[in-house]
Amino acid sequence: MKMAAALLLALPAISLAQQVAFGDYTLASSIAFAYSNEIVTGPDGALWFTYGLTIGRITPAGAITSYALPDYASLPTSITVGPDGALWMTLQGSNYVDWIGRMSTSGSVTVYQIPTTDCLPTGIAAGPDGALWFTEEVNKIGRITTAGAIAEYPVPTVGADPESIVAGPDGALWFTELLGNRIGRITTSGTITEYPVPTSAAGPWGITAGPDGALWFTEISGSNIGRITTAGIVTEYPVASNSRPLSIATGPDGALWFTETNPSAIGRITTAGAVTAYDPGIGTTSITAGPGGELWFTDAFYGPDSSLIGEMVFVTANLTVDPPQGHYRSNLTFSGSGFAPSERVRIYTSGVGSAVLASAVADAGGSFTVAGAAPQSKNGVRIFLGVGQSSGKLGAANFSMTPHLVLHPDTGPVGTTVTVDGYGFDAFESLKILWKDPQTVLGTASADIYGTVDGSAALTFTVPAGAVAGANEVIGKSLDGVTGRATFTVQ
Repeated sequence: MKMAAALLLALPAISLAQQVAFGDYTLASSIAFAYSNEIVTGPDGALWFTYGLTIGRITPAGAITSYALPDYASLPTSITVGPDGALWMTLQGSNYVDWIGRMSTSGSVTVYQIPTTDCLPTGIAAGPDGALWFTEEVNKIGRITTAGAIAEYPVPTVGADPESIVAGPDGALWFTELLGNRIGRITTSGTITEYPVPTSAAGPWGITAGPDGALWFTEISGSNIGRITTAGIVTEYPVASNSRPLSIATGPDGALWFTETNPSAIGRITTAGAVTAYDPGIGTTSITAGPGGELWFTDAFYGPDSSLIGEMVFVTANLTVDPPQGHYRSNLTFSGSGFAPSERVRIYTSGVGSAVLASAVADAGGSFTVAGAAPQSKNGVRIFLGVGQSSGKLGAANFSMTPHLVLHPDTGPVGTTVTVDGYGFDAFESLKILWKDPQTVLGTASADIYGTVDGSAALTFTVPAGAVAGANEVIGKSLDGVTGRATFTVQ
């Protein structure tokens, strides 16, 4: 099932001092929840993620597609790229039967039943031996060949609750033990060694191979970031108290980036242990490095309004937009500086590579000014991205989208038939359309993924009897109180 791509929407204010900017993409509202979700860069240059009872795919330009899973094996918990160029995932199925799934980049699915019933598979990673390795919460590490042959190895510590797994630089697989409070290592022949985490009940969760030849992991209860060498030496670095770090990945800048869940944040830790935190403005769970030097992360997916995929980009040039607030089709002026001399700069409507909103050639000093019009997007703050086509430098500018009604026609006598278009409301929100004086409910309409009501979804009403001559206000109001207005002149 194809899903429309949302615009890249921004969150907190940005500056060159921060050197990052955040945006998010709204997913379809038909899947309103997920128990666990992960994201990974696929072999096709897109991002693949677990989402509700499906697998989703998003291109760097923001085009989203989803693929259904078999009903009996439908709850994906982790996803990775296999050595065969397919996506492999752990699936917690129904009737106490769990599975490992394989999905081609075209969406074709094959599933393989895990021998142990109700084993609750969680993490999965490609191993150095050409197989996939996965964790089972019932205290096993599994191995599956690309042909579907499965072997299982018991974890020595009883009740260890293995969670995440990753291939290490030493030719072994390394995994976290949530309740065992250990980091485990398993060779490709199945030999397991466990190393205790110094902080009591730290709750090791996510794990990744770092740029320094060590393994880095999160402690969801200990609120630390841990580092373990291949010799088993553990160092812990504290982050914000009770921040509950979850997922971790190596970034394009040689640092480790991780998600925090209380409150939601994106953290950065250098290999020397220096920690910085950024507020993305949405929930954070899984994180991965993208194909173009950016970072992607998943939201918590507890309802349609929070079903988002987040993107973090590194800002290397200046971009501003004037005015900083407006509605759909508002005239905008973009100004940029710090780009390469005489290079073309494209400003995209969504992610990098999407439709071009405006284009300009920088002057000899790397600056430019260009006009454009605000595209459709949901209510709130979003960002525009400007990218130098030769230097690759990137600028980001905040823009606040306000709700707006358009009436067709906007003048006429009582009894005139009027069509109402609405823009800049909440995604998938129900709108109540009102005639202000005398107050009359004209009807309801449902916004799409962009917060837009138009075309076949537009509401048609008749100018009510009793409307006074002159300017009359028509109001569109969402359940969340987002309000847009337009004026109809009664003749």
